Amino acid sequence: MEVLSYPETTYEKLPVTIFEEARQGAVHVAHELADLIRRKQAQGEKAVLGLATGSSPIGVYQELIRLHREEGLSFRNVVTFNLDEYYPMRPDELQSYVYFMHEQLFDHVDIARENIHIPDGTLPIEQVKAYCQHYEQLIEQAGGLDLQLLGIGRTGHIGFNEPGSGLTSATRLVKLDALTIMDAAKDFIKEEFVPLRALTMGVGTIMKARRIILLAWGEGKAKILQRMVEGPVSDEVPASFLQQHPQVQVVVDQWAAQELTRLKAPWLVGLCAWNESLIRRAVIWLSLKLHKPILKLTDEDYRDGSLSDLLVEAGSAYHLNIRVFNLLQHTITGWPGGKPNSNDHQRPERALPARKRSLIFSPHPDDDVISMGGTLLRLVDQGHDVHVAYQTSGNLAVFDDDARRFADFALDFARKRGLSPGQMEQEQEQVVEFLGRKKLGEEDSPLVRDIKALIRKGEAEAACRFCGVKETNVHFLNMPFYETGQVKKHPLGEADIQAVMDVLQAIQPHQIFAAGDLRDPHGTHRVCLDAIFEALARLKGQEAWVEDCYLWLYRGAWQEWDIDEIEMAVPISPEELLRKRKAIFKHQSQKDSAVFPGNDKREFWQRSEDRNHATARLYDQLGLTEYEALEAFVRYRF
Repeated sequence: MEVLSYPETTYEKLPVTIFEEARQGAVHVAHELADLIRRKQAQGEKAVLGLATGSSPIGVYQELIRLHREEGLSFRNVVTFNLDEYYPMRPDELQSYVYFMHEQLFDHVDIARENIHIPDGTLPIEQVKAYCQHYEQLIEQAGGLDLQLLGIGRTGHIGFNEPGSGLTSATRLVKLDALTIMDAAKDFIKEEFVPLRALTMGVGTIMKARRIILLAWGEGKAKILQRMVEGPVSDEVPASFLQQHPQVQVVVDQWAAQELTRLKAPWLVGLCAWNESLIRRAVIWLSLKLHKPILKLTDEDYRDGSLSDLLVEAGSAYHLNIRVFNLLQHTITGWPGGKPNSNDHQRPERALPARKRSLIFSPHPDDDVISMGGTLLRLVDQGHDVHVAYQTSGNLAVFDDDARRFADFALDFARKRGLSPGQMEQEQEQVVEFLGRKKLGEEDSPLVRDIKALIRKGEAEAACRFCGVKETNVHFLNMPFYETGQVKKHPLGEADIQAVMDVLQAIQPHQIFAAGDLRDPHGTHRVCLDAIFEALARLKGQEAWVEDCYLWLYRGAWQEWDIDEIEMAVPISPEELLRKRKAIFKHQSQKDSAVFPGNDKREFWQRSEDRNHATARLYDQLGLTEYEALEAFVRYRF
């Protein structure tokens, strides 16, 4: 279990432990809880735990279950109080925290049901105030919270204590922030289905806990984590009140920590062990901070920017600037498959073979054109043998109305063509009947799932035709981990890895493009990437072509690689950008609004173009050639 070591910093006002991966941090925290439970057990006392919901503590609960099953950890002496619950909310609803806690922990351990306390989202509004006071009394009667487990929301909330919550606030009914509602939409399908209010322990209630552990995983928590840890105490970031608690531990992965000064700009903290990557990051940071092109930076700029030791290490600003400028310049190429008959030693891709087999992995049936559509078009235009492998069916991201519409179309088509409609009528009636009674968040029936998958498949095929990809080069892997009919997926399995291995062995690509969302510990993109990594690891040493295959990672629709990370930047002309947009439009079920829009109201094509424009602007600000747009990639060495 690797705890990452970074220079000590006076910027941080809370103790932060950084793990390489979220899973490692979750296991560490689970063992802290287990030690507390056993210690209390040995003393004949109850361990009183405050528990959280959401994605952050799931790994902790999984490890606690393993400890119970494999190492005899008992929960008979454990009393729990959950932080919050949506209001109104029935306990049997899939989105309720009662359902969550039983599914993720309570149903798998030996905790006494009378020792479980979760705020009641079914109460009449006139009873809520008295109930909240009673909840506080129950915590006091249990002896107070020995340990409170927390996550942090992007508004800085702990529990559902949104900005404006006071330090002494108690358990109460609160109004949810618009950003919190937006983040919760993934569980409720649409924002309009998310409750507007919730019951939550107050900040004051949380602060009474004898010990607090806050978890944060992934890049999405990085900015608010930095404000909590390094910023002032303020009700604008309720989590910052934790700075006033004597026993707090903040446990994060390296991606959630990336905005902390010791990671983002370690030269501000102390002396650095300079390497090529850190030098590049520091020079780019200074250039963007001062709004000066790299080649215009002076020795004085470096000294004023706390980079004097870099000058000592690397020489004058003149030589340092040229060194980093050239590195960035060499990332830019209009030949993502390599430029034939050229000196390629400074280009991101090899010149040979001139015609490459290029395999693009797309986690969902539209990630290829959204994330690297311009590069895909360029590869086809330049004569490469381009294959696209869609890893999942994407059926979860199709609206029920679209499934009904296509079922109606199929029946009408059968009637119009004089085909026997009997069986089709039965199928269509099943669709109408199921969708008419379907509960919010309920798993789709196999028939509805098939229809939605075919919708996505047809759109992907249309986009590939538009881009010039041969029909025989379009592959649908339909990885089983995805096929749950719900947002929650199965773990990655052998069948998933084998599906990836099969397409790799069939194509034997010279270059692979894959969605490189390494920083997302929970999403479909990460699972799909893990399958690719595992498949390549198994094939390496067995298949000769693997040794000479390049793996390029692109990012998803919401973000781009940092400039200092980019190893290949492909310029996209205005005409190519328009062609890319039209390819995205082929995915009609995702047009206008998506089932899981995330926290961004823009359509996918708008997010994509804005990101590509922004990357080009950053290169321009650094003093490089000005382009309309750029798509960026990082090479993964396996």
